[in-house]
Amino acid sequence: MLRRMSEPDERTGAWTLLTGHGHVLVEIARNPDARIRDIAAVAGLTERAVQAIVADLEAAGYLTRTRTGRRTVYSVNPDKWFRHPAQEGHRVGPFLDLLAAAGDAGNPAKPDEDHGEADQAGE
Repeated sequence: MLRRMSEPDERTGAWTLLTGHGHVLVEIARNPDARIRDIAAVAGLTERAVQAIVADLEAAGYLTRTRTGRRTVYSVNPDKWFRHPAQEGHRVGPFLDLLAAAGDAGNPAKPDEDHGEADQAGE
């Protein structure tokens, strides 16, 4: 049985590599005029959680918000440094470029059977 990496597995639990902040920042980089509800749906978070994360990211200088009529447009600052010491000296821009490009069609890139994804059950 082939299992997508995003599906929970009894052995690995239901964790993801990126935090909510990472998911939100990647989605904003991918779609700067996305609505909070759209970001929440893609990131798998509540709208309230996304609002708090956007406020955190704005306060830390990772993005800015601009009102255009009734809509909000976001702008990501690619020159900000990663916050964790393990990524010291690395800017977020190249990381966001990579992940945003992977989902340019509006869908996050996901492994599938055509790319030879290994069976998670240990085949």
